[in-house]
Amino acid sequence: MADDGSSRARYRRILRFAARYMVQAWWYELFLPRIGLARFAARGRAARLTKLARRFHALAVSLGGLMIKVGQFMSSRLDVLPPEITKELEGLQDEVPAVEFDAIRTLAEAELGVALEVAYEWVDPVPVAAASLGQAHRARLVPADAADTGFADVVVKVQRPGIERIVEVDLAALRRVAQWLSSVRVVRDHVDLPVLIEEFAHTSEEEIDYLHEARNAVRFAENFVGDPRVDAPEIAWERTTRRVLTLADVTAIKINDVEGLRAAGIEPADVASEFATVMFDQLFRDGYFHADPHPGNIFVTPTPGGERPWRLTFIDFGMMGEVPDRLRRDLQQVVIAVASRNGKQLVDSIRDVGVLLPSADTAELERAMTALFARFGGMGFAELQEVDPREFQAFAREFGDVIRSLPFQLPENFLLIVRAVSLTSGMCSSLEPDFNMWDAVEPYAGQLIREERGNVAQAFAKEAVSIAGIAARLPRRIDDVVTRAEEGRLSVESPRVEQRIRSLERIVRRAVSAVLFAGLFIGGAVLRADEAVFGTVLMAVSVIPLLHAVFAGAGRR
Repeated sequence: MADDGSSRARYRRILRFAARYMVQAWWYELFLPRIGLARFAARGRAARLTKLARRFHALAVSLGGLMIKVGQFMSSRLDVLPPEITKELEGLQDEVPAVEFDAIRTLAEAELGVALEVAYEWVDPVPVAAASLGQAHRARLVPADAADTGFADVVVKVQRPGIERIVEVDLAALRRVAQWLSSVRVVRDHVDLPVLIEEFAHTSEEEIDYLHEARNAVRFAENFVGDPRVDAPEIAWERTTRRVLTLADVTAIKINDVEGLRAAGIEPADVASEFATVMFDQLFRDGYFHADPHPGNIFVTPTPGGERPWRLTFIDFGMMGEVPDRLRRDLQQVVIAVASRNGKQLVDSIRDVGVLLPSADTAELERAMTALFARFGGMGFAELQEVDPREFQAFAREFGDVIRSLPFQLPENFLLIVRAVSLTSGMCSSLEPDFNMWDAVEPYAGQLIREERGNVAQAFAKEAVSIAGIAARLPRRIDDVVTRAEEGRLSVESPRVEQRIRSLERIVRRAVSAVLFAGLFIGGAVLRADEAVFGTVLMAVSVIPLLHAVFAGAGRR
């Protein structure tokens, strides 16, 4: 393990905490139920879990470093942890004191290779933000660098000294805990903890690589080139390393500063609508999205005299998500199912995404989703607040155990999507209490449905063209076969081969007509909802091959 005493002590403290509560869980959740005391164990479960979460909160704050990230990360794992824990950890912030400026100076100068007075014209020793992995200071570039970059005022992010070693120790402890828990069958059947820890490790290692964050910022900005709605800070590459990141200071009105927005003549409701649209553009158009869109990471920047009166400025690109093509297609099906309030389709879609294991019995889940859509589908945050809490409690009692018993775990990319959508919904509701996320989702769902219909119609059209080509070539090919037979170049035993071939030709032609009718008719029906004229024409034309399929050859019977 670690060579220094502090690292060993940190490692042991994490393991002792985990071991204590694993023993407690074994006693209450496994042993007591086996000796007939399940009701006694269940009676105090909520209080025990809340106490556990609070003690972990205190441990994370005292240790700092990656343990705070663990709490924040696990608070979003609704698929793994019970609500008593996730609710308590939701409030866990980077509650760590700032590092002394002398230590920050030493690290930054070692990284940049020059004294701070040479690298920057001025650096504020008081941090503008302090977090578990690093902290940020305002600064100003020297005139020569400012001339090269085109901006002078910057924010300098510097890693906390020794954070890489702390991350290494914390991950080693977490991997050991995951091994312990994976030996318990009830845990192993519901969640692959080693995979979960590796997912968390990958995210954490990316967050402490500021070169990676800088590249993320550039990629994000490129996706919105020419889009007046969105901006991102430029990078001062000459003053950026793996542990130091220098970027343009784009500080403006925080997106959740309602009074500040109104003072600038900006309607919070307009910001909510635009923000939701921009986030869905990232998810469904770009497939590359900001996975941590909390209020501290988005500003509203007034742009007097610009094409638009204001724009959204994103910062902090350490946590970004990607939506691979296949996941995007599967996710589109989820959105379509939600928009159409189709419980069965939703369950099938989340199975395709990888959320549900193939062996999961989903009959009760389909019933739960159908009931959920029937009662609460389409409601906005404000409307849901007016619903009698007893309705939610009744729904939770009826279906909570069903959902919790299913073997499911959110894939990494899907988790980040859920996190981004959840933060987006919360932000929009804080800006506009009557904001309805359905209003933002449904235009995309409608577009996806139209595209899906178009793809179905295109598939039928391609198939019809292909069959038509075969039909067009078929008489010549059959004639070639007959000619070869007449010339003796085709060995046959039946004297009526020509008659049989002609009969076969008629059957094939009628089959082709039947397929053409189906393709044209279904394609027209699909298109008719959006393209009434073209869809109706296709359906009318389909009558011609239908008549041929039904009546061709009738006189020869």
